[in-house]
Amino acid sequence: MTIIDETTRTGLSASELVSVLRQAIITGELVPKQRLVEADLAAEYGASRGNIRVALSELSVEGLVERVQNRGARVRAVSVEEAVEITEVRGALEALCARKAAQRISDLESEELRELARHMEDAVARGDRESYSDCNQRLHAKIIAVSGQETAASTIQRLRGQAVRFQFRLARQPGRPAVSLPQHLAIIDAVCRHDSEGAAEAMRLHLESVADAIRGPQG
Repeated sequence: MTIIDETTRTGLSASELVSVLRQAIITGELVPKQRLVEADLAAEYGASRGNIRVALSELSVEGLVERVQNRGARVRAVSVEEAVEITEVRGALEALCARKAAQRISDLESEELRELARHMEDAVARGDRESYSDCNQRLHAKIIAVSGQETAASTIQRLRGQAVRFQFRLARQPGRPAVSLPQHLAIIDAVCRHDSEGAAEAMRLHLESVADAIRGPQG
């Protein structure tokens, strides 16, 4: 779905609202099952109801918002079990992407990944979880892009949106970056060495670890 970038005299455009509302859902400012009333959101964020409506429609496609018959929109509640299942499906798809990326990656792209690895190591050494989380997202996006698997990419994007609140919490758990860093370095090393099977296995193990971490604190 293409977002209509309709800037109004009152402020935020539809595309800006998507980003703002997505972040509010991810961080818990808007909580699961909370009703999203167009008039209230328009007043809160300084936007037209039309732009609010477009933004909510886009977020419903991402799986962050759901429409309830006769009751409007609300933040979609994703259970731990569903978040784990989503992550496991992502593991299969991203393993495919890692395998293809290892087959296709150029020397320049390999250097970009190795530079990203250095940034991740530095972020962990400094205890900078924000920077590490940003590098984490860039790494996964880069491998998917190099793979050239457009169908997998669009599916992964939708899946990540649905479980993103759990991943946000996980990224901020003390000590989590130190656990995931060796996993990410293993993925990067295998992809850059054109080890397609090794890259797929490293990615699978990483997403399996993420699923276990999401499941673990709740158990």
